[in-house]
Amino acid sequence: MSPPRILLCGDVLGRLNQLFKRVQSVNKSAGPFDALFCVGQFFPDSAEQLEEFTDYIEGGGGRSQIPLPTYFIGDYGVAAPKVLSTASRNSANLGFKMDGFKICDNLFWLRGSGKFSFHGLSVVYLSGRQSSNGHHFGTYSQDDVDALRALAEEPGVVDFGVTNRASASDIPAGFLDTTGSDSSVSELVAEIKPRYHFAGTKGVFYAREPYSNVDAVHVTRFFGLAMVGNKDKQKFIHAISPTPASTMSAAEISMKPPNTTLSPYTLVVDKTALEEVTKRSTASVSDSQYWRYDVSHKRHKSGSGEGNKLCFKFIYSGSCPRGEKCNFQHDMDAREQYLGGVCLDFLIKGKCERGPDCNFKHNLQNEGESHSRRRRGSENDNGNRSKECWFCLSSPNVESHLIISVGEFYYCALPKGPLVQDHVLVIPIEHAPCTLSLTQQSNSELVKFQNSLKLYYKNRGKEAVLFEWISKRSSHANIQVVPVPSTKAAAVQDICNLAAEKLGFKFVVMKFNNSSDGREWLKTQFDRNFSFFYVELTEGTILSHLVEENENFPAQFGREVLAGLLNMPERADWRNCALGKDEETKMAEEFKKQFEEMDPNQ
Repeated sequence: MSPPRILLCGDVLGRLNQLFKRVQSVNKSAGPFDALFCVGQFFPDSAEQLEEFTDYIEGGGGRSQIPLPTYFIGDYGVAAPKVLSTASRNSANLGFKMDGFKICDNLFWLRGSGKFSFHGLSVVYLSGRQSSNGHHFGTYSQDDVDALRALAEEPGVVDFGVTNRASASDIPAGFLDTTGSDSSVSELVAEIKPRYHFAGTKGVFYAREPYSNVDAVHVTRFFGLAMVGNKDKQKFIHAISPTPASTMSAAEISMKPPNTTLSPYTLVVDKTALEEVTKRSTASVSDSQYWRYDVSHKRHKSGSGEGNKLCFKFIYSGSCPRGEKCNFQHDMDAREQYLGGVCLDFLIKGKCERGPDCNFKHNLQNEGESHSRRRRGSENDNGNRSKECWFCLSSPNVESHLIISVGEFYYCALPKGPLVQDHVLVIPIEHAPCTLSLTQQSNSELVKFQNSLKLYYKNRGKEAVLFEWISKRSSHANIQVVPVPSTKAAAVQDICNLAAEKLGFKFVVMKFNNSSDGREWLKTQFDRNFSFFYVELTEGTILSHLVEENENFPAQFGREVLAGLLNMPERADWRNCALGKDEETKMAEEFKKQFEEMDPNQ
């Protein structure tokens, strides 16, 4: 499949006749193009241009037609509140939606901030202008900025980002004034590191030399786009056809043109880090950056922090830089529901306005029980909780069609959204948050499962990598067992150490003659008052890390590292790998058939 072909333009200012005349000309001579993305102000500057603008908008398609799918972020100008408020009430635009609110045929509004996939490209956007008071239309709030940071922490390289304003670091000499640049954009681009960045509002066309990124192998290309119909005849349309990063090899992504410069954001990153330290040392209004939704009407109230607000950053990414100091709820149960495919609107607001048109689940695992009771639950509550747990065999929610072998203390199952073929979970039958706290008898059965899987993979030219993430908020433990080609197995330890170095810690490394001795040692390292991660490699090598308070450790560390090693970064998120139930059932049956001779329970 050929890469998508995309047009980008600067501030439209309501001049849709001129814009689409140019688009049709370019599309005819160099197309066809898949979409047009507009940066800078989209709506008219004055009422005089309103008739031309409304010709395209009114009547769900207007008297004039928009020639190709067009996305815009500059949601301000004459008539913007009226047009956008009408679109917001449209039933097709209700719910948690990041890939564009439909205004009319072929016209979509990218509201606030978000991330979505377009023809395989990972796209992020920040709509409107910076504002401290957060007006409904035309501005973005700190919540939008922080939500975008959380979205961007998901695995994979962002292909391109669109913002209304550029950062001062991207603007060429001679145009460095206080208008048209945005410090929030500087910080976001430094963190997100898109391969392409497009902005408007400066009234000039500018193509910066590619620049290298801090802590990333790929370069970023910045383009500033002029206003449609500008008097100086500056370029206001630019065409690109980027290959999605998810389909590129590591060598292709890391290629640097001869004119590549250093990152202009090095100083910005350092300044941001200093400011963050300052922010954390004071109890200020900056706390509001870490939540996005008011959930005062929800049943779930527990944990530290304000009872009616969830930390959006934690729900979306699984971590929050404030840790225990965050004043908003780090609700692991809500996070698990989200990872399990529950609709984010339903989860956070208690309902989803899209109803049956929504593609996500509209039921919680704990429908009849309050969140606070579950969080406070003692060991006597395990029987009740096991009925709601996704991993308990007695639960009506267990995905039984994925189970491949059941023992006395453990069972094996294929995961939802496997990283690779034959990716397996080893799960304790007891509703326990950690395998290291279980009995010696159960440990013996676990080792048998592990050894059988290792032999199964070895016969297929692969080696087993096992890892367990033990969060303080874990509910039901599971060990992930992922096969990697024998030719790459030796590199797993190096890439784990490299990832740890980037996160600012070092693994404790030990080597043992057998899995039993290794697990006995792990028990001495584990402290139930802290989160803990360990990975068992080939030839008995174990890497372990006790996660300190407030340490930002990614819950998907093991999967993300292996996805990178195997050159499949897009599969680091299990939701990108989800399969239908029929296909899952077929995979499980096939695995059971091939594993039968080595299954310790046969």
